[in-house]
Amino acid sequence: MISALLSEMELRKSELINEPIETIYFGGGTPSLLAVETLETLINKVKNTFQVSIDPEITLEANPDDLLPSYIEKLSESSINRLSIGIQSFFDEDLRFMNRAHNAQEAHETLEIAAKNFNNISIDLIYGIPNSGMERWKENIKIALSYSVPHISSYALTVEPKTALASFIKKGLVSEIDEKEVEAQFLELIDVLEANDFLHYEISNFGKKGYFSKNNSAYWKGKNYIGIGPSAHSFIGKQRSWNIKNNSKYIQSIKTGELPSENEYLSLIDRYNEYIMTGLRTMWGVSLDHVETTFGKPFLEDLLGAAEHFIKEHLLYIDNDNLLVTKRGKFLCDGIASHLFKLN
Repeated sequence: MISALLSEMELRKSELINEPIETIYFGGGTPSLLAVETLETLINKVKNTFQVSIDPEITLEANPDDLLPSYIEKLSESSINRLSIGIQSFFDEDLRFMNRAHNAQEAHETLEIAAKNFNNISIDLIYGIPNSGMERWKENIKIALSYSVPHISSYALTVEPKTALASFIKKGLVSEIDEKEVEAQFLELIDVLEANDFLHYEISNFGKKGYFSKNNSAYWKGKNYIGIGPSAHSFIGKQRSWNIKNNSKYIQSIKTGELPSENEYLSLIDRYNEYIMTGLRTMWGVSLDHVETTFGKPFLEDLLGAAEHFIKEHLLYIDNDNLLVTKRGKFLCDGIASHLFKLN
C-alpha cells in the first residue's frame, strides 16, 4: 500500500504545477497505524514531487486508543505539526453508545500527553447523543476547554438508515433524538466557545486566531487539492475525481501505471451550487460580487430572490456585500442552502 501511495504521487506530479502545497493531511481510515518513519517517507515524497510551501500544515488524524505516549513523543519530533484527535465525548456512557474503541480515561490521558508535545491540536466532539442531556454536554465543553486546545470540530450525531442506531430507535430501545435539544446544545456550544475566544469560522468548526484548519478551509474556499490512496477525492479547476475504494484493486491498478479513478466535470450550475453550499457554512459567507462576476447577473438575481424569504425570517442577512447566516440560521444552514440552489 505504501509503495502504491508513493507511485500514485509520481503518476500525478504534473497536476499542480506552480501551485504550492500548503497542507498535508493524513486522514480517513486509521493513518496512526503507520510508523512515524513511514509517515516521514510519505511527507518527503510530497516535498520531492510537488512544490510545497515553506511551512505547510501537516496533520495526523487519530483516535485516543491509537496515540500511545511513545507514539505521540515520536510524532512531535517528526514533520507532523498538528494533531486531530477523535475524542467525541469524555463520558464512558456516550463512548459505549457510539461503539468507540477508547474510553474516557484514555481520552484524558491522550490529551494530557498531546498538549505537552503539540500546541496545534484539534479535537472532535459529538452533540445530540440520545440519553445524554444538556448538563453532560456542558461538562464535555468545559473539559475540552481545560486542555487549552486551540481548535474544536463538533458535529451532531446523525441517524443513518440501516444502521444499528436506526434499528434501536425503531424498536424503542433508544429514545428518538429531540431536534430542539440538539439545536439547544449547538447554540450552547457557540456561546461558550465564543466567550472563550474561539471564532466560529465554519458551521462545525471553531478555532482560535491563527489556528483555523488550513486543510478544511481550502475545501470551503474552493482551492485545488489532490487526494492520494483508496477512496481519496481530488478537485482541480472544474474537475472532481475519486479513487476506487477497493484496496487490492487500487494497488493492482497503480502497479500497471493506471490511475484507478473516476472523473466528473462540474457544470456552471454545479459550481454555483457548491459555492453557495460551502460559502454559507463559513464566517466569510457568499460574496455577492463573486456570484455576479463568476456566474453572471441572472445567478445573482435568482440568489437575491431566493434569499429574500430567509432574510425576512432573520435566518440570513447581507453585510458588506456578503450573504451570511444569522446565529438562528446556522443550525438550519444546509437546508437553507438547498433552497438557494439553482436547478436549471
